[in-house]
Amino acid sequence: MTLLDFLLETQAEVKAQMSEGSPFAELVFAEVVMQHLAEVGMTFEPVVCHYQAEVRGESGRRREKLRITGYAVSEEMDQLDLFVSLYDEAEELVSIPDSETTAAVEQCLRFLTLCASGKMAEEIDQSHDAHLLALNIQSIYNDLEQIRVFVLTDRVAKSKSFKTKEIGGRSVKLEIMDIERLFRHRSEGKPRDELVVDFKEVSGSPLPCVFVPGDTGDYDYALTAIPGEALRFIYEKFGPRLLEANVRSFLSVKAKGVNAGIQSTLRNAPERFMAYNNGIVLVADEMRLDRAADGSPGIVWLRGMQIVNGGQTTASIFFAKKKFGDTDLSRVRVPAKIIVMKEEDPAKEEALVSDISRFANSQNAVRQSDLSANKPFHVEIERLSLSVYCPDGAGRWFYERAAGSYNTLLSREGTTAAKLRILKESVPTSRKITKTELAKYVMAWEAQPDVVGLGTQKCFDRFMSGLATAEAEGRTVVPDVPYFKDLVAKALIFKAVHKTARPLVSAFLANVATYTVAVVSRTYGSAFDLERVWSRQGVSPQFIEQVEVWAREVNERLHQTSNGKMISEWAKRPECKEAMFSRPFSAPVFDVPEARRSAA
Repeated sequence: MTLLDFLLETQAEVKAQMSEGSPFAELVFAEVVMQHLAEVGMTFEPVVCHYQAEVRGESGRRREKLRITGYAVSEEMDQLDLFVSLYDEAEELVSIPDSETTAAVEQCLRFLTLCASGKMAEEIDQSHDAHLLALNIQSIYNDLEQIRVFVLTDRVAKSKSFKTKEIGGRSVKLEIMDIERLFRHRSEGKPRDELVVDFKEVSGSPLPCVFVPGDTGDYDYALTAIPGEALRFIYEKFGPRLLEANVRSFLSVKAKGVNAGIQSTLRNAPERFMAYNNGIVLVADEMRLDRAADGSPGIVWLRGMQIVNGGQTTASIFFAKKKFGDTDLSRVRVPAKIIVMKEEDPAKEEALVSDISRFANSQNAVRQSDLSANKPFHVEIERLSLSVYCPDGAGRWFYERAAGSYNTLLSREGTTAAKLRILKESVPTSRKITKTELAKYVMAWEAQPDVVGLGTQKCFDRFMSGLATAEAEGRTVVPDVPYFKDLVAKALIFKAVHKTARPLVSAFLANVATYTVAVVSRTYGSAFDLERVWSRQGVSPQFIEQVEVWAREVNERLHQTSNGKMISEWAKRPECKEAMFSRPFSAPVFDVPEARRSAA
């Protein structure tokens, strides 16, 4: 796939999520990109929140623009990401001038500055969702450990990064996610490719190591000791992106979570850290060797570095130095085992990384359900997606068990332009379901919108825990053809509800859509004909009309029950679900054909 192909595919994805004549293309694009960033661990659960205005400048004469498109806040409320989009609806590759991206950054920073100073909330109408955001930023600003501003665009940016800014005593990192960078992420399935660590730059010379070439052909192996200051710098630069996605939700990165023993050693006996600490385990996609200062083999750089065990150690070193500036990391060395991946098949690679994570973390509290790409459940869903055809007998749905496997399919079987076109018609991206999407669709239909609100990784974790519990109780879920068809029907329902709700709400679309799906499921129960949705590969106009009624009610009730809390935070609490369903929603007013089957 070329960059132009990807651009056109992205624009088609945006259009597919919009209602006829919808003016929300830019917000759809922003949501697509932000969700991708969340799925790969680059941000937290994102919220689309479009706000733009003009305010009087410091001189009092000139009007200055400010704008944001969305935001994401960490669960611990110590990290904040703001997003601003520049969407062109381009159908050919177009460059975006640095002046335009700089202007967008400045508009977003202006919003942030006013929020931090407490002046923004009074400028925004209290009925607008950005008002709550401004109040929230004002209250947490002084405690924020990390602030980032992302510019999202479907054009090609010349400058990919900006210098860090200082706002109200806090450093603000600036990044651009343009169509080129997004293409690298989504086409290769390895956004960790951007994590390149040059040890000549970080620690002054290659890291001395013991290198063992792999006999099996799927990995090489090295043992080394990473300087504490180098590890601190790497974590400061990449943060939680260093932590392997399957265990990210387990690892604490809060300053208050610094392990007392690690902190004590760093403060009182840094030279003994390597003797006391078990070290870390890394996987990487590529490693370059050279000679270290003493002439021994040394690691020059790693690409695609991920910590699969030792995230707590790494974060503890970073926060210990941050909390106690006089901590001497120059005498700290951290033992490290590095596995360099050579497996080309994405599914096999993910299974290997999962196994490495599982065994490396065998002493820790990482649940087996977190390391699940190669679980029989997912393997069977993938097998069904390759064998079950849509009612037209030509099309199929694709289950992406491992990141990048969809594009592997296109490259492996689309060997000519004609074959690629036929393949894309048979299995378009709109019929692709990822592991985290599967969990979201199922949990929403099972009326657990609060769990879905926790975010992709935690929702997936709950879903897998549910499967593990069922298995322990002798109720093992073994997917078959009817199960797969029902799963696709739930995906179609969720997508239809999401698309229908978009023009009806100003923000918190994801929460409104998820709770609306729960209303549908709770109202109709087993009387809802999922088989009809599968057979028609869609829902009826009457269903859409009924969803419009309930989506408005859900939106109104979310705001009523939140009592001034951020909707995105309120929606993930069990108390929210309890309050939302403490009284019934309105009875169906449309004769929905999917609900005509008698309940069992």
